[in-house]
Amino acid sequence: MVALLSLRRKALSLIAGAVALVGLAACDVPTIGGGPLINTSRAVPVALLVPKSSASAGSLAVSLENAARLAAGDLESVEIDLRVYDTGGTAAGAAAAAEQALDDGARIFVGPLFAEAAASAGQVAAGRGVNVLAFSNNPSVAGGNVFILGNTFQTSADRLVRYAQSQGKGDIYIVHAADPAEESGRDAIQRSIAANGARLAGTSSFALSQQGVIDAIPQIANGYRSSGASAVFVTSGTSGALPFLAELLPENGVDADNAQFIGLQRLDIPTSALSLGGLQGAWFATPSPGLTARFNARYQAAYGALPSPVAGLAYDGIAAIGALVAQGNSNALTAEALTQGQGFAGVSGPFRFFRSGTNERGLAVAQIQNNQVIVIDPAPRSFGGAGL
Repeated sequence: MVALLSLRRKALSLIAGAVALVGLAACDVPTIGGGPLINTSRAVPVALLVPKSSASAGSLAVSLENAARLAAGDLESVEIDLRVYDTGGTAAGAAAAAEQALDDGARIFVGPLFAEAAASAGQVAAGRGVNVLAFSNNPSVAGGNVFILGNTFQTSADRLVRYAQSQGKGDIYIVHAADPAEESGRDAIQRSIAANGARLAGTSSFALSQQGVIDAIPQIANGYRSSGASAVFVTSGTSGALPFLAELLPENGVDADNAQFIGLQRLDIPTSALSLGGLQGAWFATPSPGLTARFNARYQAAYGALPSPVAGLAYDGIAAIGALVAQGNSNALTAEALTQGQGFAGVSGPFRFFRSGTNERGLAVAQIQNNQVIVIDPAPRSFGGAGL
């Protein structure tokens, strides 16, 4: 238990996945929607909003800016006038940065990073009819003129539930903390179960503390065994209760012999989590490891260090803008253009925006085998059908 406590303290929170480089394509832009018209024959003013002066996120800001500049340099037929604005990591700072960017002529924003900052910048930008591609993965700030780039719980849940159903593991028991973020994850799993023909076998929750997990384990184990479930889907991440659950559930009879363990969050961050006995055989959704390695290598060659796991979101945002502008349409940065159904091929695989402001990303399903990550179902190369 001491080791688990140490892992829990050191583990990283889920951030939208580590990413890699592939080309980006866009289909023909639909009719004009909300957003400014642009002159595609001139450099397009794009504002990058990052928390440069934040004590806790300054290094992330550097990684995001580097990736954005890498993307801008990769554009062959489009010129981006990339201007960087410091949000300080706060909502007030984001509002001030947004005002300055708009006064400087920005036609679209990439960033900010944090949800409250994204909402604040989006509110300011809405007054001038400008769209925002925020780095957040929080659906609560999406909508109107704000589109989120980060991978959402819903995307991961959909990918994993569909795969579980295809493997005969569609009787799913959900385990989550009594916490707003994990309850949001629970709701995403439940929506996916209903949409994909799986069965909700049951749900258990626990107080978000070490003692809360310990106290709830007998009830969770009994609930799982009596439910007829074939999989246990856990919303917690490695920085939360996951290490305890991975240790205590098998000790209470919920193990690989009778339960497919599924994690809604990344199970491989930090890599030390891969050695947890209870996670051997577990499934989780992840960007393609091969693409991740390729992007990391390109970034390291350019900047002499590995990127933050969120850096690829900045590359995707700039590259998506470039792909749309390259079509030569004055309405390239409108909501209708951004939400074209075929989406974009980003550095972590395909992604597309929905009219709700949320997104879908093409993810692989991975399994932990002998303390290593093995892809058992590759990420799709493209999306079929229209966006939502």
